[in-house]
Amino acid sequence: MNFDPVVIAIPMYFGLMGLELLVEQFQKTKRYRLNDAITNISCGVGQQAVKIFFQLITVAIYTLIYANLAFFKVENTVLNYIILFFAWDFCYYWAHRMNHEINLFWSGHQVHHQSEDYNLSVALRQSWFQIFFTSFFFWPLALLGFDPSAVVIVSGFNLLYQFWIHTEAIGKMGFLEWFMNTPSHHRVHHGRNPKYIDKNHAGTFIIWDRMFGTFQEEEEQPIYGITTPVNTWNPILVNFTHFQVIGKQLKETPGFINKLKVLFYKPGWRPESMGGMQYAPEVDHNQYQKFNTQTPAIVNWYVLFHYVLTLAGSAYFMSQIDKMDWTLKGIGVGLTLFAILTPGGLFERKNWVIPIEFSRLLITSSILLFLVYQTPLFVPFLIGCATICIVSAIWLIKIAHWFKSIHQQPITRTNQAAIS
Repeated sequence: MNFDPVVIAIPMYFGLMGLELLVEQFQKTKRYRLNDAITNISCGVGQQAVKIFFQLITVAIYTLIYANLAFFKVENTVLNYIILFFAWDFCYYWAHRMNHEINLFWSGHQVHHQSEDYNLSVALRQSWFQIFFTSFFFWPLALLGFDPSAVVIVSGFNLLYQFWIHTEAIGKMGFLEWFMNTPSHHRVHHGRNPKYIDKNHAGTFIIWDRMFGTFQEEEEQPIYGITTPVNTWNPILVNFTHFQVIGKQLKETPGFINKLKVLFYKPGWRPESMGGMQYAPEVDHNQYQKFNTQTPAIVNWYVLFHYVLTLAGSAYFMSQIDKMDWTLKGIGVGLTLFAILTPGGLFERKNWVIPIEFSRLLITSSILLFLVYQTPLFVPFLIGCATICIVSAIWLIKIAHWFKSIHQQPITRTNQAAIS
């Protein structure tokens, strides 16, 4: 139960992103933007952190069903792992499809579709709450007697497969397009073009979409993102945006039955008295603009420097999680969420971000020093934390001066053609 392929594969994720950046240089394309990529990765880091608590609930429910209601018990043989992989992918298809076709469930999944770019960092843009809208689709596997530990492993490998298909660097792949999910098929899935919406829900095998009528070939280049862009780099805020949208929809929609339909019908459903179903509008490549913010090197390098520290700290935290008590786990999750909050604020020039970042540096350093107190690591940590805090303070003062010098300049959207 402790083996998680996703956590183990983290170095591979960043290695492949580095490779994609090299390919980008050779192809002279611009598929990455720092602000978008950082937000994508932050969503994934936050998801892995909160999953420590959330997955405990969902795995416990699955285990209870398996222990008390399973029709029989399936042995963990190689053949049964292969069968489970196909069975998991079949359940994943329906879970994924319903997360697109039920408005309440879309509240979780839409985070993954928010990025207006398409690169490997988008694969890491995962919702923190989607687990609650998908876990029950896999309960039939518990009834069929598949061991919980086998399910955790298979689900991890299924998710690993889906990482590499988030790229524009790979075109169509010949005969594989007929039965495997590929970058081409998944680009369609991330497109906000009306013909691409709610298509190609496959995890590993595109055969499910071909069987159940949700397949769409990639034709014109997709425009990525959701129909109502979130316009923020805040990874915490993006996880709550559609819940806020639904709250507003419920308030505006008359009648209890209509409110239930708002929750459980497709996103965009409205009663006839409010205009009926709201379909996705057509989008024009020449007119469409991406949300973007322009920041100088002093901000970008500050974010990169601290983000490397955050990723290193998060990776260590995840690797040691089984050795920690719940107090330490809670502290680790809190520090992780605190660390991923401020890059978005710096990119968006928020007034609150400078004092909050100062506070984060002091709080994080104090907690780390407390945890290593009376160990041989205390003196190196003290020197390191003091150095980082002093350098960062000088850095932040200069960033604050830049904020003041450009506070009148608006944050805009950037023309699609200029960055694609």
